[in-house]
Amino acid sequence: MTGAPPPMRALRLGTPAVDVTTDGESTIVRNREPLGAYPEKLTARLEHWARNAAGRTFLAERVRGGDGWRSVTYGEALATVRAIAQALLDRKLSRERGVAILSENAIDHALLGLAAQIAGVPYAPVSPAYSLMSTDFEKLRYVMRALTPGLVYASDGTRYAAAIRAAVPGDTEVVVSAAPPGDRATTPFAALAETEVTPAVDAAHAAVGPDTIAKILFTSGSTGAPKGVINTQRMLCSNQQMLAQIFPFVRDEPPVLLDWLPWNHTFGGNHNFNMVLNNGGTLYVDGGKPTPAGIAETVRNLREIAPTAYFNVPKGFEMLLPFLRDEPALRARFFERLAMIFYSGAGLAPHVWDALQQLAVRETGYRILITTSLGSTETAPMALAAPWLADGPGYVGVPVPGVEVKLVPSGHKRELRLRGPNIMPGYWRDDERTRDAFDSDGFYRIGDALQFADENDPERGFVFDGRISEDFKLATGTWVSVGTLRLQIISHFAPFVIDAVVSGENRNEIAVLVFADVERCRALGDGVRAWFRERLVALARRSTGSATRVERLVFLDQPASLDAGEITDKGSLNQRAILARRTDAVQAAHAAEPPSEVIAIAPDHLTAR
Repeated sequence: MTGAPPPMRALRLGTPAVDVTTDGESTIVRNREPLGAYPEKLTARLEHWARNAAGRTFLAERVRGGDGWRSVTYGEALATVRAIAQALLDRKLSRERGVAILSENAIDHALLGLAAQIAGVPYAPVSPAYSLMSTDFEKLRYVMRALTPGLVYASDGTRYAAAIRAAVPGDTEVVVSAAPPGDRATTPFAALAETEVTPAVDAAHAAVGPDTIAKILFTSGSTGAPKGVINTQRMLCSNQQMLAQIFPFVRDEPPVLLDWLPWNHTFGGNHNFNMVLNNGGTLYVDGGKPTPAGIAETVRNLREIAPTAYFNVPKGFEMLLPFLRDEPALRARFFERLAMIFYSGAGLAPHVWDALQQLAVRETGYRILITTSLGSTETAPMALAAPWLADGPGYVGVPVPGVEVKLVPSGHKRELRLRGPNIMPGYWRDDERTRDAFDSDGFYRIGDALQFADENDPERGFVFDGRISEDFKLATGTWVSVGTLRLQIISHFAPFVIDAVVSGENRNEIAVLVFADVERCRALGDGVRAWFRERLVALARRSTGSATRVERLVFLDQPASLDAGEITDKGSLNQRAILARRTDAVQAAHAAEPPSEVIAIAPDHLTAR
């Protein structure tokens, strides 16, 4: 793009105007726009759309083994949800004996979750990885012990059979939509959906209020056993009001999403699913995902479905780019009515950002809103968002209406803390970790650090400054900002590095342990090590000192392990767990005389050796 940049496609956006005050050493930042009114319960929106748009498609998914779509309208959804709610009430489920869901995203999964909310019964969508990728099922057993569910649902009894045998008590009812396991008595999902509704459903729904637990989302975080984050109706409803005020264009046209992001995680299950429900939109369940095997299904679906907003993790956008470049019809369909590209889960590489923007201009003549937000499972999730067209990635925005940001000095950084109606009341059956999560003023300690994009202009918002717990000091006492450096490394070595871990605590130098993209690296042939050595030298020459200069690089030959805690439920790497488990690689990286498998540079003259 040369000359004046093309304009952005017209959208209604919220205000970045903020008030900044000081409280002792802390800085308090608030959005100037007050938070508007919101419903007491999310299921009131299902009732609203069932009355006012009964025939509009709410949810759709691919027909199993076919080319068409199974769809459910708002009217059909409410009728089925009420029947399932009656079935849950008949089983005397309660706050202490809720519903556990073992399933990927699917219509039956959604209907059961909404039914639990109408009945006032907590439900927990459990990470499918705990059942389908784990070999010891330890996390799944922990979750089941913590939940004590009265009913466990599995989308496919055969696929989840091993997990059910390992973790679900024999006296707990198991409901399946398909393929009941041969060694366990189960109830067909259809039997729940055919239950005759009585006035008990209306009475139960009327009793649901802002403080009623809607769901429990388990997140591994950085250390320890999974934490069950209590999600109340107040959290979910206030957060959707916040989203609608910071991105008001979602109210101008019912959103249409094609989305794979898992509902056991707050990004897909709260932010995206609830945005569709709150605004009367349509959600097409994408059976694909950003993996070599899964991207083809996503592309197949995008050839048919034109989204109004598209949500993904950075790797998903990177994998989609070649298809958008090479297929004019796909590109036209993708940008046909697209208002926003939204990334989360990690930072978006500048080259991916630029490529998406160039494709948008090429297809439409306009730049598109590419943006992100900052939050967590504990914040429902949106706490900060960037309602403007930025010139590149990195901005996490300003506090959304209703959220207070407190920045507290922490070493060389500013620790972020949050307060608002979207913040969790605590962790399920875990008083100790609940107490540790909040400061004396009731602010949630999210563990992230922020800095102003411009200290003199707070309306330019914040940029992410890493995780407080990941940063470390070199032997010289110099602080290393791990989050910032890691993003630089991934971008610098793109597209041949999938992810990276930064090492160097109490060491003389920084080393990086990389998970390489093996298929792409094969294309470099025998020149792989030479290419990485050259790029390592180039990165070091750009550094501003020992805190940003990477002097060693090691390839990790084994993928990150879920069972070993090396992957969090967000799908991100657990930096500390990997360093603790890969001690041989760490020791080699920092050896006085590094072995041959380590790519090392000499900092005094920055030449390869």
